[in-house]
Amino acid sequence: MTTAMKNFAGDLSRMWKLQTRPPLHHLTWDWWWWLLMLDDENGNPSGKQLMVLWSTKDNPKVLVSGTEWRPKGRPGFDGNGGISLDGMVCAWWFDGNRMFEPYIKRKCRMIVVDDQHPAWPGDSTLSGAGGGAVIPLTKEDMSMGLKSDLSEFWLNLHSDEFPEQESVPAKMEFRLVPWNQAMSTAKHATATYAMEMGYDILRLHGCKVTGYLDDSKVTGTAYFQKVCVQAPSVPWYWGMLHLSDGSYIDWFLPHLSMTILSRDNQPWKKRDLNHMSLSQGGLFHDAKTGHSIPFTKVRVEKYASATVEGSHGANPGSNLPGFKIEMRNDTVQIYIDVEAIDRAHWAFEQPTIGGLVSNFTYNEYPLKVVDLLIVDATGNRSVADYEWIRGNAEHSWGILH
Repeated sequence: MTTAMKNFAGDLSRMWKLQTRPPLHHLTWDWWWWLLMLDDENGNPSGKQLMVLWSTKDNPKVLVSGTEWRPKGRPGFDGNGGISLDGMVCAWWFDGNRMFEPYIKRKCRMIVVDDQHPAWPGDSTLSGAGGGAVIPLTKEDMSMGLKSDLSEFWLNLHSDEFPEQESVPAKMEFRLVPWNQAMSTAKHATATYAMEMGYDILRLHGCKVTGYLDDSKVTGTAYFQKVCVQAPSVPWYWGMLHLSDGSYIDWFLPHLSMTILSRDNQPWKKRDLNHMSLSQGGLFHDAKTGHSIPFTKVRVEKYASATVEGSHGANPGSNLPGFKIEMRNDTVQIYIDVEAIDRAHWAFEQPTIGGLVSNFTYNEYPLKVVDLLIVDATGNRSVADYEWIRGNAEHSWGILH
């Protein structure tokens, strides 16, 4: 059984640091990324969803969904570890029925400090455990940070992109607190390949959320990751589910397929049917048994669902995808069938060698759960055993280098 936590745990020392590995021109990409899944007053099972990231890239020019971004040099560091960087704040908002994107797409300077910096307000006796913040230098508050006692994150956003839409808040304010030991203990993963290429990822698999959408109070759950990638971005499948009892499931399948040549924005293509996985990974934090169970045998099948992208989308009328996931080890088997309700679509173009341009398309899908089966020594569990299940899936194609 899971127990509640008062403070986030694990090694959070990397949270507010950059360039812990030598940066690589054209390849290094750093971001802080939150996915919030919020209760919906109309009872939509997927809930409302928000994605927001703060990022910087070691590249002189990138086209981000039609917006030209020219990051001005690499991040700079002061004598106390504070960081100044040229970045972007990007977000999408799903109101329970349709996607609004970009909710935010803002180029700006940002300051990153940990709680040991002289500019940090508050009690210095608590500093050093992982507190800090990312602070965009914008007129409105777009900051995200963690208190020095590790009791809660804050996240504040403002947008005027959709002023005529009542379901799109102009202001969002959230507080994110620990959920349980498995979900809210920071996990770090890293790998290094040839020529200093590799990645570092810091994750919190689950948090509890309270906050306000304008003046309306809201609750929900959230997932977080801080990522440094400095390698060509190849296609991947990724997804995660939060379950009402405090359990968590995810899957990750980077792969090679004909989609590496794709340059279009169509969410379903026949070439999606075949892929060769580069690695297979999955995780199940089981609140029922208290065990965290990894998987190295994961299969993902993408199919065309009956739901089509709306007129607001990148490819109206196109079928949105569904995903069938199978994860197994010696003791547990998990079968999942999920379908996209809508899509957030981000397209990147980056000049590369020889005057060529590399292309990469990244899609996120709020999900409805069609079917779930968990088989282990305790018996079988299905969708009916949970009050709610909410999640999000990703599929990317192309290659950015």
